[in-house]
Amino acid sequence: MSLIFLLNLDLDQIPIIWLGVGFVLQTFLYTGLFITAHDAMHGVVYPKNPRINNFVGTVALLVYGLFSYKELLRKHHLHHRFPSSEKDPDFHDLKHKDFFSWYLYFMKNYWSWTRLMGLGLIFIILHFALQIPIANMALFWIIPSILSSVQLFYFGTFLTHQEPKGGYTNPHRAESTSFPVLWSFITCYHFGYHEEHHLYPNVPWWKLPEVRKQNNC
Repeated sequence: MSLIFLLNLDLDQIPIIWLGVGFVLQTFLYTGLFITAHDAMHGVVYPKNPRINNFVGTVALLVYGLFSYKELLRKHHLHHRFPSSEKDPDFHDLKHKDFFSWYLYFMKNYWSWTRLMGLGLIFIILHFALQIPIANMALFWIIPSILSSVQLFYFGTFLTHQEPKGGYTNPHRAESTSFPVLWSFITCYHFGYHEEHHLYPNVPWWKLPEVRKQNNC
């Protein structure tokens, strides 16, 4: 709903500070869409009814970027089964270890020409049929969705699954960020508490701080 509202704004009439707020908010909400889908992959969005749970995950990924829930579910289970290894679709290929190279390699594993054409079709419909200005789409749809993927990758994969200097110290090959709870939420919905997530994959994102606190006691 926020996207529909923002796409129809007259940008010339809005103070730049509020445009910035809308931009940041959209990026944060896009990240939340993926986090919701991620929790659905672990069956914790609506545990009582797997159909509803998977439906929510499917819709969240379609809105996020026309991703296939079934495809991402398969790859995510591989990630948990073979973390930080050659069988992990989220891991680098031992060559692309720096942030930008790994990010591009990571994204290549999830994007397809079909998805790009679908997004292109949506762009054409929004701009030419519905007369949505390109500036609005760039500011509140295109750029936030890209930045969201960077945010998810940086806090949920790069920081948490890159090999430490002394090598991995647990079977999940994952480490957690040390951010306080508020910053952990702001940066990526506690996705940085990644070792806890791998230890307890059926715990929803909003309970990870509690799990982390219990483990550190």
